[in-house]
Amino acid sequence: MSFTEHPDFPAALALAEQMADAARRIVLQHFRAPLGVEHKGDGTPVTVADRDIETQMRRMIRAAFPGHAVRGEEFAAEGSGEFTWVLDPIDGTKSFVSGYPLFGSLIALQQQDRAVLGIIEAPVVGERWVGAEGRATLFNGKPARTRECGSLEQAILCTTTPETFDGVERSRFEALSARTALRRFGGDCYLYGMLASGFCDLVVEAHLKPHDFMAVIPVVTGAGGRISDWRGAPLGTACDGRVVAAATETLWRQALEALS
Repeated sequence: MSFTEHPDFPAALALAEQMADAARRIVLQHFRAPLGVEHKGDGTPVTVADRDIETQMRRMIRAAFPGHAVRGEEFAAEGSGEFTWVLDPIDGTKSFVSGYPLFGSLIALQQQDRAVLGIIEAPVVGERWVGAEGRATLFNGKPARTRECGSLEQAILCTTTPETFDGVERSRFEALSARTALRRFGGDCYLYGMLASGFCDLVVEAHLKPHDFMAVIPVVTGAGGRISDWRGAPLGTACDGRVVAAATETLWRQALEALS
């Protein structure tokens, strides 16, 4: 049974959309406004907006589904059980604090280790992708579909920044990108939405955590794409952080070969 057939699907979908609405409101209050920036232990930035969004999302989850677990980027994990919400209040905080608009909020629902619902919310540009297991991905309420790209030589390749790749990863990425038609940098989670809507064909990343990729899984697959780690294994909590998403099965297999 796909999650769209589960009795909790309508309420879970409504909650996810409401959380995305809340994230948009909070982001727009702070974007390109004076804002203090702190740095976490790993050196990544965090702001009051990140924390306020996740706090609000957790409050909404507890009210609607008190038995669900929550895993977020900014605060400690809560609960356990069949369903877990995975939250990234601002995916691309570096872009956010730089006034660059292509960042987003990520909201995912896992059933066991399977991502069954995901939202990419790009608040500044007013764009939202909603993916759910058993249903086509929607972009601002209309069906989204990946581009029919069957070869690396025709592909548009995206990554947030090559700086995230270590030595071996960098050489593999460069070998792959050398075969593509075009490569573009910057975008964080927004890149997966662009792939789902047919505007790029490959997204390759490394050193991601579950809150960075869980929400994009239903979005990419529901639009006809493939997403996995660099070995071709499904993404889950044990993922090593290396992610490749492709517009088509054929392109995905070619990318895996190039990254091996």
